[in-house]
Amino acid sequence: MFQLNTLTVKNFMSVGNQTQAVNFNRRDLTLVLGENLDQGGDDSGARNGTGKTTIINALSYALYGQALTNIKRDNLINKTNSKNMLVTVDFELNGEQYHIERGRKPNVLKFTVGEIETEEQQGENRETQTEIERLLGMSHEMFKHLVALNTYTQPFLSLSANDQRAIIEQMLGITLLSEKAEKLKELGKQTKDMITEEEYRIKAVEDANKRIAEQIDSLKKRQRLWHAKRDEDVKKLKSGIEDLAHIDIDSELANHKLLEDFYVQKKRREEAERWISSIDSDNDKQNKLISKLDKEISLLEEHKCHACGQDIHDTTQEEILASKQEQKQEAAMQILANETQRADHMDVLQEGELGVAPQVFYDTIDDAYNHRTTVASLEKELTKRTEDEDPYAEQIEEMESQGIEQVSWDTINELAKLRDHQDFLLKLLTNKDSFIRKRIIDQNLQFLNARLTYYLGRMGLPHTVRFMNDLGVEIQELGRDLDFDNLSRGERNRLILSLSWAFRDVWESLYHPINLLFIDEVVDSGMDASGVESALAVLKKMSRDRNKSVWLVSHKDELGGRVNNILKVVKENGFTSYDTDVEVV
Repeated sequence: MFQLNTLTVKNFMSVGNQTQAVNFNRRDLTLVLGENLDQGGDDSGARNGTGKTTIINALSYALYGQALTNIKRDNLINKTNSKNMLVTVDFELNGEQYHIERGRKPNVLKFTVGEIETEEQQGENRETQTEIERLLGMSHEMFKHLVALNTYTQPFLSLSANDQRAIIEQMLGITLLSEKAEKLKELGKQTKDMITEEEYRIKAVEDANKRIAEQIDSLKKRQRLWHAKRDEDVKKLKSGIEDLAHIDIDSELANHKLLEDFYVQKKRREEAERWISSIDSDNDKQNKLISKLDKEISLLEEHKCHACGQDIHDTTQEEILASKQEQKQEAAMQILANETQRADHMDVLQEGELGVAPQVFYDTIDDAYNHRTTVASLEKELTKRTEDEDPYAEQIEEMESQGIEQVSWDTINELAKLRDHQDFLLKLLTNKDSFIRKRIIDQNLQFLNARLTYYLGRMGLPHTVRFMNDLGVEIQELGRDLDFDNLSRGERNRLILSLSWAFRDVWESLYHPINLLFIDEVVDSGMDASGVESALAVLKKMSRDRNKSVWLVSHKDELGGRVNNILKVVKENGFTSYDTDVEVV
């Protein structure tokens, strides 16, 4: 038994800071009427905007964290107070007492099971909400069709085929298959993950084998290069030893001494030639200077300026003439000194021909003196190089025998068989043509159609409406197929009510009874007097025979004389209050 007991509301939508409470633990039909004193209190408009639907929205928010319609959570807070919104609900399920507190600004979610209170959660705690919905056993969409039927809720037959199927499957227990399917999906995911891991492992082995094969190829290449280099070194060492064996070391040493003398003599001759060239260049320069000075002296002796050619007769002429004669004498002395040096250097050049440089094998005389040591060293190096062991052979052999891992696909094949089996079972649970799903549907669909036919008869709707095995809906009138939108507003409302009640009967037969039912202004929309009377009769019978707490939200004051209990919703000074006998602590 799912029994909703008490709802309290504070700073929620039109309800203000004074907590309002509503008692659902009753067994009758309650008519919810509104009076808006802010709009005058007497005309028809004064019944709108009073906060009648606030009760249902508050209950929806308490249980699911959202209103019936698409209202942002922060817009559910009373705009005047703008904080401290809090909604609570007490209910009983299968003999256990539960309490939910939910609010915003500050955000709070507190869920109490019996005497055990869960830790207060800040914000919208998903895990706590998931646990609440698991406990209730119905989704928010199902709640809107079974417990809180509202004019703003999109009718079931106006939903998309997928959304209709989701609701029907949940109601008929197909969701149990879906739950098992989810578990099977998880197992299938684990299997696929294991396959993926094994594929990654095999690929890693193959990649490792490939890298090892590349390393082996690289080592073999280095091995070939090593052998080639060793053979080349041995050949060079043998050739070097043979070349050194034919050398007359005494003649080599004598030639090195002669070569040293040759380079000394060559350096002396090159130095003498450099000096002679420099002296000749300087003599030429001095001769040119003497020739220039002779011309200037000749002009000065004629009392002419050597620079401009004008006459000069003062002491300046004598001073300049003396200076020029002195410069000429210095140039002549320089030539005389140069000739003396030139003669000395010419003596070096006349000592005889330089001749040809002696031929030697070694670059330096030290290498020649170390000839015997070099030969012994080469012979030792030849022996060592000939006996060198291949550094790659053992490594290549070990990698070829132990490095390459054998690849086995046995595990992949076994996991693939398991995955295919799981996929087959998943199709049995989820495919709409699965015989398992059809069997469950067939077991419950007959009861659903029977209850729907019963309520359609009670509501005076002449149409035949039934659910098919594929969960599609067939609407007929006198053999004509119709769509839901072919019906008039009043006919649609009759069908909406009948369908909701039939759904509820199927739900309660499969799971547990629900004590509460809200009908929010559905009977006000396009329903004629006959339709309203029929709906009222069904609701009264439901509350009387099945002990339901039925709440009929309406604008029709005339219905007040047809019910025993009326909840007056009054809006005054912008705030809603409920005329209820529930004591608020």
